[in-house]
Amino acid sequence: MIVDLNWSALLSALAGGMLSTLELSALAFVLGGTAGLIVLFARVGKNKVLRKLTIGYIEIFQNTPLLMQLFLIFFGASMFGDDISSWTAAAIGLTLYTSAYLAEVWRGCVQAIARGQWEASSSLAMGYFQQMRHVILPQALRLSIAPTVGFSVQIVKGTAVASIIGFNDLAKVGSMLANATFRPFLIYGLVAIGYFLLCYPLSLFAKYLEKKLYATR
Repeated sequence: MIVDLNWSALLSALAGGMLSTLELSALAFVLGGTAGLIVLFARVGKNKVLRKLTIGYIEIFQNTPLLMQLFLIFFGASMFGDDISSWTAAAIGLTLYTSAYLAEVWRGCVQAIARGQWEASSSLAMGYFQQMRHVILPQALRLSIAPTVGFSVQIVKGTAVASIIGFNDLAKVGSMLANATFRPFLIYGLVAIGYFLLCYPLSLFAKYLEKKLYATR
C-alpha cells in the first residue's frame, strides 16, 4: 500500500537528515583537520620512526574502504564490551579517514615549497617548528585551500556511508522515506538535491578562495 505524501512532513524529515549530515561533516572536518595537522608534522619531520608510523597510518586509511573502517569501529567496540552509538562510530571513523587524507594533501603542499625557503629559515637559526609555523605553512596555505575545501565535499558525500551502521543522515532518512512511500525515484531525487545544496556552495567557495589568494601572486 502506497502511503500518501505529506509534503510538509517529508521535507521536514529530509531537512533533519541534512542537518545531521552537516553536523557530522563539520565535526569530521574540524577534528580530522586537527589530527591531520599532527600527522603532517610527524610525516615531514626528521624522526624516522614517526615518519614510518604515519606513512602506515595514511596507507591503511587510504587503501581500505570507508565502509569497512566504520564497520570495524562500530562492531569492533562491542567485541571489547563497549557499545557505542552509530553517531560516535561515524564521527570517529570519518575523523580518522579525514585526518589521513588531509595530512597527505597538506604534505604535498608543504613539499611544493622551494627548498631554499627551508635553507633560508635554517640560516636564521629557526628550529623545525619555527620554520613550519613562520615560513613554510603560511606559503603552503595558499596551495592547500582549493584541495582542502574540495575534500570537504568528499566528506559530506562520505557521510552517506554512515547510514549503513544506522546513523540517521540524509541518505538514511531518504531510504526510510522511500520504503514508506514506495516512491524511490522521487525521494532519492530529493536526497540528491539535498546533497547538491550542501556540496555546491563548498565548490563555489573553493573557487572563490583560489582566485582571491592567487590573484596577489
